[in-house]
Amino acid sequence: MKNILNSLKMPILIGIMGSLFLISMSGWAQRNTSDRRASSTQSARPSTSSSKIRDRKITNDRRNSDASNNKVVRRNTTVRNTTVNKSRNNVTVNVNNNVNVRNNRNTVVRRNTVVYARQPYRYGGYRYHAYHPYYYHPYRPFYWGPVWHPWGFFVRTLAVTAVVVRVENTQYHYDQGVWYSPATGGYEAIPAPVGGTVNYIPSGVQTVNTGTVNNYYYGGTYYEKEGSSYRVVAPTAGTIVESLPEGGEEVTIGDLKYIKFGETYYQPIQDDGKDKYEVVLVEEDN
Repeated sequence: MKNILNSLKMPILIGIMGSLFLISMSGWAQRNTSDRRASSTQSARPSTSSSKIRDRKITNDRRNSDASNNKVVRRNTTVRNTTVNKSRNNVTVNVNNNVNVRNNRNTVVRRNTVVYARQPYRYGGYRYHAYHPYYYHPYRPFYWGPVWHPWGFFVRTLAVTAVVVRVENTQYHYDQGVWYSPATGGYEAIPAPVGGTVNYIPSGVQTVNTGTVNNYYYGGTYYEKEGSSYRVVAPTAGTIVESLPEGGEEVTIGDLKYIKFGETYYQPIQDDGKDKYEVVLVEEDN
């Protein structure tokens, strides 16, 4: 029996030592694999983080670039809006509807030689004479086209076609039916000064009969032909025009409404079935 046990000790010992060796090798292999994974994970994290940071930087750069581009566009737009070229396409418009237009130059009404057959309208110590019956229609300012500007319109520069006209030692500028006066930083469209003489008037003028002589009407201005020139004149009472420009004021006098330019009154009428305006003669009621 002892011999059998002695013969078995050696194989059992060798088996135990082999098992311990295998267990040790397995543990070392697992630790080595774990270390490699950890090392691989640690080396990958900075790359991922760096990529995200770069992406954020690129996004921020794009936003900054867009914002910068938008600012440039806004500045360029402002410049374009305030720059006036020779073709007069780009101009600065005074959008204030309550602008104080100096419209007292062309306000004196010339008396007509034709006797009034109708009784005047009396109110507030004044008589308002007209040849035609009163026929109310709303005041709708007329626009004479892209080269025409209403009173109070402001431009920084004038077109090369503008000419200088002097009236009673005052200098004005005239261009395609529009009269300008120097203003701070540019020029302002104004009512035509009576007595101003030019060599041409726009082709879109309306010929109006005053009862004695023909006048030429354009943009609220009346001209009379003198030789080869045209002189600005005050409106003649009884003159009928189809349209009125901006700058007028619809005023209520008693039960009637008139359109007032300075001290010139226009009565709404109907002539040949069309809405028109007649220059009114206003006199004090003695």
